Amino acid sequence: MGKQAKALKVTLVRSLHGQLANISASARGLGLRRIHQSVNVADTPENRGMIQTAVHLLKVEQAG
Repeated sequence: MGKQAKALKVTLVRSLHGQLANISASARGLGLRRIHQSVNVADTPENRGMIQTAVHLLKVEQAG
């Protein structure tokens, strides 16, 4: 049994329209394009930073 990397399920719940460029870029960098789209991303400091930038637009859960 190897050590398994942790993952987060990130869902875009609000529109990117009208947001600052860095917020939109962070959401798109996570792979989110449309409202209610969900992606699984690795729980890394880089991804956590992008999530923190756009946290008011996202729902974040442990992927399982």
